[in-house]
Amino acid sequence: MNQNRQKKEPGTLWFWICGRLISLAVGCIILIAFLMWLRFYVQNKWHEYRMPEDVRAELAVLIKNPRLNINRYHEIIDTWYGLSYSDPSMGVMDWLVLGALILFFIPVIVLITLKAARPISRHIGRLDRAARSVSEGGFGFKVPVPDTLPLELQRLSENFNDMSVKLERYEKDLKKAHVTLAHELRSPLTAATGRLQGMIDGIFEPDEDQLKMVMRQLNELNRLVEDLHLLKLADAGQLNLDVMPVNLSDIVREKIAWITPSAKKVGVDIIHHQKQTITCMADPYRIGQVFLILMDNALRYAADGRVLDISYRSSSEAVVVVFRDSGPAVADNFLDSIFSPFVREDVSRSRHSGGSGLGLSIARAICEAHGGRLSAEKNKGKGLSFCITLPRH
Repeated sequence: MNQNRQKKEPGTLWFWICGRLISLAVGCIILIAFLMWLRFYVQNKWHEYRMPEDVRAELAVLIKNPRLNINRYHEIIDTWYGLSYSDPSMGVMDWLVLGALILFFIPVIVLITLKAARPISRHIGRLDRAARSVSEGGFGFKVPVPDTLPLELQRLSENFNDMSVKLERYEKDLKKAHVTLAHELRSPLTAATGRLQGMIDGIFEPDEDQLKMVMRQLNELNRLVEDLHLLKLADAGQLNLDVMPVNLSDIVREKIAWITPSAKKVGVDIIHHQKQTITCMADPYRIGQVFLILMDNALRYAADGRVLDISYRSSSEAVVVVFRDSGPAVADNFLDSIFSPFVREDVSRSRHSGGSGLGLSIARAICEAHGGRLSAEKNKGKGLSFCITLPRH
């Protein structure tokens, strides 16, 4: 058999049930009719066997043309087959045989139906136990998916397994996020509390410098809370946007002017390819946040590349803004998680890292709130490219 031949697509549940039930019903009717015919066939052969050879030969001629001697034909039939043979109605024995066949096939039909329905019943039982396990917190529970099941049950089982795996991953990410969030909140709070306690205990003088240090920690804590609030609003679809026609290149140029002093400190040259006016419908403040996050991300993690290249692609339907750096890239298995909250790689791009790990999550949430998307891909040479896609209308 050719191994490259595609696997046969399983039938739907409707055809699976109808095919078996109809096949069972038709098969039983055909078998009962065959057995009834076989009874009469055997009976006729028995009567023929009892006849003398000359009578059998004479009857064979008369069967082909009874009008040759109709009286002799009926005489032979009545003598050897019986007077009831010519009666067109079903006799008592015929009804008894038919009833016996029906009584015999009823349990056969029941057994075959139960056997055919057993795989579906067993699999639904597995799904029930798996769903109960997931409802009790046992995420990651899977059910086998036999190829003999109808198409709907196979898809239901596969979707259930995918859901269970995603819930397990979500639970792990949620626990990890809670731990990280507690750490991120505790760090500035502990520093501010410790500094204030030191001033109360007389260890530090309550002068302007000490108060500024406390204020910086409180500002850091407030920024983190605001970021979390914005992210949750976006996740809930409640992020309010003031959408208007905007020139994206003007917003990019404004953010470049804002971040240029920081870029010079780390030795990063920002190249802005502005060949034409790039307009779309967007919230200028929120989109400005996205641009600033991506620029700050490049300064934090890709300063070794010394260059941040910003370019545009546009069509009648969408606008794409590309932020391409030349710093160290991230591992392939980390690329899918780069937009998750509080995710920061331990090596490579995180060598100069800082921040809470919420920036890219917020940037993607803002893009999705605009009906667009934010994606990342590795460059052919070095670094990463972040692509912002926004609908024009």
